[in-house]
Amino acid sequence: MSASEGRPVSQTATLPENAYRPLAPGEVYQPCVPAAGIVPELSWRSVGWGLLLCVVFSAASAYSGLKVGQVMEAAIPISILAIGLARLYPRRSTLLENVIITGIGGASGSVVAGAVFTIPALYILKLDPHPVQTIFICLAGGTLGVLFLIPLRRYFVRDMHGQLPYPEATAITEVLVTGERGGEQARLLLQATVIAGVYDFFVTTFQVWKEYVDFRFFSLARQLSERARMVFSFDAIGFILGLGYVMGLRSSMILCAGGVLSNFVLVPLIWMIGSHLGDTVVYPAAIPIAKMSATQIFRGYVRFVGVGAIATAGIFGIIKSLRIVAGSFSIALRAFRRGEGGGLERTDRDISVVSILAGVVISALGVAILLGKLAPSAAVVVAGLLLTLLFSFFFTSVAANAIATVARNPVSGMTMLTIIISCAVLLRFGLSGTTGMFFVMAIAGMVCTALAVSGQTITDLKTGYWLGSTPAAQEKVKFLGVVVASVAVGLTIVLLARAFQFGEAAPGDPRVVLPSPQASIMKALVEGFMSRQPVAYLLFGAGAMITLMMEMLGAPALVFALGMYLPLELNTPALVGGFLAHFLGKRSERAGGRRGAVIRERGVIIASGLMAGGALGGVFGAALRLVPGYAEERIKTPFYDNEPVSQLVSAALFIGLCLYLWFGSLRKQEQ
Repeated sequence: MSASEGRPVSQTATLPENAYRPLAPGEVYQPCVPAAGIVPELSWRSVGWGLLLCVVFSAASAYSGLKVGQVMEAAIPISILAIGLARLYPRRSTLLENVIITGIGGASGSVVAGAVFTIPALYILKLDPHPVQTIFICLAGGTLGVLFLIPLRRYFVRDMHGQLPYPEATAITEVLVTGERGGEQARLLLQATVIAGVYDFFVTTFQVWKEYVDFRFFSLARQLSERARMVFSFDAIGFILGLGYVMGLRSSMILCAGGVLSNFVLVPLIWMIGSHLGDTVVYPAAIPIAKMSATQIFRGYVRFVGVGAIATAGIFGIIKSLRIVAGSFSIALRAFRRGEGGGLERTDRDISVVSILAGVVISALGVAILLGKLAPSAAVVVAGLLLTLLFSFFFTSVAANAIATVARNPVSGMTMLTIIISCAVLLRFGLSGTTGMFFVMAIAGMVCTALAVSGQTITDLKTGYWLGSTPAAQEKVKFLGVVVASVAVGLTIVLLARAFQFGEAAPGDPRVVLPSPQASIMKALVEGFMSRQPVAYLLFGAGAMITLMMEMLGAPALVFALGMYLPLELNTPALVGGFLAHFLGKRSERAGGRRGAVIRERGVIIASGLMAGGALGGVFGAALRLVPGYAEERIKTPFYDNEPVSQLVSAALFIGLCLYLWFGSLRKQEQ
């Protein structure tokens, strides 16, 4: 396997000045590797290492996701591994080869997320799927996720350049570029990575100090929690601080505003009304509101409002991007008539439109065959196929926008929506019981995987855009990654299902239980709806109206909706990072010239290091939890159970991370 033909060009190890800002009229972005030539990209080295890492991370992520509900974030750690692997060869791997390794390996985390959120529900329901069915559900969903994203690439990657922050893609790009460049900037990235890695590893893995700060040891905070269910929560880790910095102030403020509406308006409002209803249970919750905590109210009611808001924002996003999608197909058709890639630069060349259409048709036929073996009638199969294709296409835009803005993909929320609507539709066709549950969970598994894979793919394509990769090459190997990850995670789930129980322990079954938290939620949902329970349309409709208001105000509705859906503790530290980015940006503007550019560059490098280190810390922590005999209290500080001391220590150390980011960015670069 060799690189495509073309004039060899030298690559630069510096991102252009306009990499992260909107382009002026007539201005063109020139990536690190120019479009006019080529460096090694698709090689046996890059594809081989990418596939190997994909298998390893798929198996490990599947186990950790089922055991602790945490899927290992693969792309950032793999980008760091790619830098190290590049030094094993006489000819060091190029930037573009490292992009390929990261893209293939990164497919593992996304396919695993789609699988472990849904497939284990079938085992919990005692509907044990055949291994081929498990693999195909992952494969079909992942393939559709890539195929439906390709027409959106130009819109999200090129046309929206500088308008979307792409936090995860920024971190990966900075890791690859800074690692390639070496020198002081590489040392700075490594330093930030180590600091965040050690910090996040210990705080999330052992009982050293509290990860979450809520200040309820203060009288006022405790009274607000008990009397009004108003609870402030803050996840004091380095990963989210770096994420908020890369997002910027505007996006992080809108995200946090959604969290404020959910946690400080809707939750207290529902509590105030429900506290007067006594022991009355209000659907969809299973216990009286008067007995619910703030977290239970959020999960039982408000989160459904957030799901409705996200779905409606996705509809608006699709409407806005229809012109771009049509334009992408028009460009692809013109290129096809002129010959492969005719008239297009290497860095703007996707796989052909014929290949995309053929892939969709083949995937649809495969989905129809799978569903046909589950359903009693052709009408049900057609309905299931249309639901699968519609949701996969619809949620591709949602996933791309969410990942590009806040690096958070609302996988579980959109999968819940898929299950709810699919159940409501298929019940009208007379499908119910165990057959209906298997049928709906198969659809949900494919849609969930498509959603997760499309989000990861847009990250890969943006990274490639900044560095100068060939989109067609990235898209081709992404399919390889999806195939390998689907087989790896499918077989892993089958093997684990024989050795463990998923969900809850069954009477008389001596096997150890893997909690499978997300799949347990999906199981409860599909079981309830297939038992003909009502749908909480009012909650979804309330979310839709909130999105409509945001669109009328001209605000980014999807970011606000994600803030409503995500737990508050994930939004608040991102806001701190956004403020740091804002004030450091002001300092760099005042400094001007080379000094101002250095401040901006160091800030992004440190923030990327915090994200990379946080991701590595999470991977190591998740891996350690799989070791027999592991216990959080193996490392426990004397003050851990003392809430005031433990939370104040956590807050102080988080402030220390903020100061490190601030002063590290302002420090003058060594000559």
